[in-house]
Amino acid sequence: VQLQASGGGLAQIGGSLRLSCSVSDETSSRYAMGWFRQAPGTEREFVAAIRWSGGRTYYRPSIQDRFTISRDDAKNTVYLQMNSLKFEDAAVYYCAAAAPRSDYSGYYYVPAAYDYWGQGTQVTVSS
Repeated sequence: VQLQASGGGLAQIGGSLRLSCSVSDETSSRYAMGWFRQAPGTEREFVAAIRWSGGRTYYRPSIQDRFTISRDDAKNTVYLQMNSLKFEDAAVYYCAAAAPRSDYSGYYYVPAAYDYWGQGTQVTVSS
């Protein structure tokens, strides 16, 4: 399974970006999908996730009212709509896919719960 993240770039404070993650597997609907981010000198941190069928979503508390994760299984693509961007949102954003697991709801925020990773897309926020 290969993941391709795109949509990063430069945005102003308060602006918006939409990240996309395309999944090579035509059965992408079976994977839970997550977005993580990593700023220089920091550990990779959870941003948002969406389960397979049913689409339950999870968010990092600090972004819950600003970011929205969604999926279009017909296009094998997951999106992260980011609004009201802040300086602290600047990072490399990674998408990841997790094969079905019964305990996913307890580990969705843990990088090790994901089996496949994309290459990352840079998000820069300026004043």
